[in-house]
Amino acid sequence: MSTGPQKSSIRFGKFEVLQLLGRGGMAEVYKARIVEGPLAGQLVALKRLSSKLCEDAEALDLFTGEADISRLLHHPNIVQVFETGVVGDLYYLAMEYVEGRDLAHVLARCRELNILVPVPFAVHIARAMLSALAYAHAAVGPNGNPLNIVHCDVSPSNLFISLTGEIKLGDFGIAKVRAHGDGDLGGTLWGKLAYLAPELLDRAPLTPHADLWSAAAVLYECLASRRALQAANTELLKEAVRTVDVPPISSQRDDLPFGLDTVVHKALAKRQRDRYATAADFYEALAPFHDEAIGGALGVSSMVRGLFGVTNHG
Repeated sequence: MSTGPQKSSIRFGKFEVLQLLGRGGMAEVYKARIVEGPLAGQLVALKRLSSKLCEDAEALDLFTGEADISRLLHHPNIVQVFETGVVGDLYYLAMEYVEGRDLAHVLARCRELNILVPVPFAVHIARAMLSALAYAHAAVGPNGNPLNIVHCDVSPSNLFISLTGEIKLGDFGIAKVRAHGDGDLGGTLWGKLAYLAPELLDRAPLTPHADLWSAAAVLYECLASRRALQAANTELLKEAVRTVDVPPISSQRDDLPFGLDTVVHKALAKRQRDRYATAADFYEALAPFHDEAIGGALGVSSMVRGLFGVTNHG
């Protein structure tokens, strides 16, 4: 989503809209405050479906599906959805407000300053992301049946880092495709191409392995300060995702712990069967490279504050 300095203070149902945080193809996200009811005073991220899409059945299905799924997920590394509703003819989600930056902005700032994300920080962020995915992949509904969730859009812009170092995975809107029983992509190519697992380009059945490839691509970008696969245009990028071997991270930096390249590249294998079996397995494979004392929440918090010149929590 693009961001901008626009600010407003208007009422939207029981919310006071304070500031535009971002705008994408389907929705706008605002910082807002609840002004009525038992949660009065609480800040939320208010996601509103674009008015031009309120009559679009597919867009509306995805938007409401995000709420249906997210409200069932309760994990410290997943953005919590509090409620969904309609004001006038505008559909909205009220979500946990994460004061900080998304990982895409963090990585862009690092490239701007020509610095690398410290290895312990990158591994800590990746393990938080994988913890969220492991939980989501194994989640069951109120009736005890598996939800069969695959996120489908794991990328830096959907991973949020708070000023206190919390890591939160958001935007489960696309995950509805498999959670509601559709075994493949139904002809629609979801997700961001640079983070899309190779098999999805050929409409293979959707499985959690796709999220593992995407998570590995995010970790690769954190460590190498470049995307795992790059190309001059969409068609060349599709071909690269299908056929090109990802260059070793060690070719981009010389302080990589021995063995970490191997772990990341296993998760980036072209064939599903060559990747880790589960997000939990990938999480454990990163354990030897995780140093909580250096790369934990406090360190990540310091990094984000330092990158963006934040000196206080307000």
